[in-house]
Amino acid sequence: MSDDQPLIYEEDDHIGVITLNRPEAMNSMSYQLYADLEDTVRQSTARVLVITAHGRAFCAGDDVKQILGGGEPPPADFKDRSAATGGLTPAADALLNTDIPVIAAVNGAAVGWGMELALMADIRVASTHAKFGELFVIRGLCCDAPGLGRLAALVGREKAAELLFTGEIIGAAEAKEIGLVGYCVPHEELMDKAMEIARKIAGNPPLAVQALKAGLRRTVEPDWRDVGRWAIEQIRYLRGTEDSKEGVAAFLEKREPVYQGR
Repeated sequence: MSDDQPLIYEEDDHIGVITLNRPEAMNSMSYQLYADLEDTVRQSTARVLVITAHGRAFCAGDDVKQILGGGEPPPADFKDRSAATGGLTPAADALLNTDIPVIAAVNGAAVGWGMELALMADIRVASTHAKFGELFVIRGLCCDAPGLGRLAALVGREKAAELLFTGEIIGAAEAKEIGLVGYCVPHEELMDKAMEIARKIAGNPPLAVQALKAGLRRTVEPDWRDVGRWAIEQIRYLRGTEDSKEGVAAFLEKREPVYQGR
């Protein structure tokens, strides 16, 4: 893919590097970026995947104007992709069900679906510039499946509840302290650390590594498609509420929202 595409994929020495490339939009997820991410993960033959981003953000979640604001209709194949995964976000389905180990090299803000993206990695390396927040509640929405299925496993139910219910944003140091990320490193050392781990994994027998990842999924994780189906039902319902519309409008108008509980 060329440098002007929303996602850049490079593979070398069995390590695939996925770079979100919408820095002008804080690497927020457009319909095209969702599709590119899904296709890249499904088609990759790498032994390890490293996900990072260009610019000052890792991923600012959904593109509010395009997706939440209804600025553009979804592409023709968008519903077909979702139907094939039972409702689970197709890019999430690809990441949660791949047997390729995934490392997130979080270079900046990872909020909303950007935090979900970080949660879908097996290992998280955060720059000191990174920030994390499950902002869905502020938009009047439920989070995606990873926020329900992985956050509590990493930080404990109580802290997960606090992050989900408040929409609070935390920095990299606190994320490391509570177990949300495995490493917090100086910004300029981020990719060096992520690639160091990736090379260790890529140097091991790939079939054994894949079996271990599949085993973790079988023993400690939920049925992702079932969780995703429930989550998307909640999201579809909540997007029709006045509070969700108010949350989006307040964001676009740069003002404090006023929620009515309806």
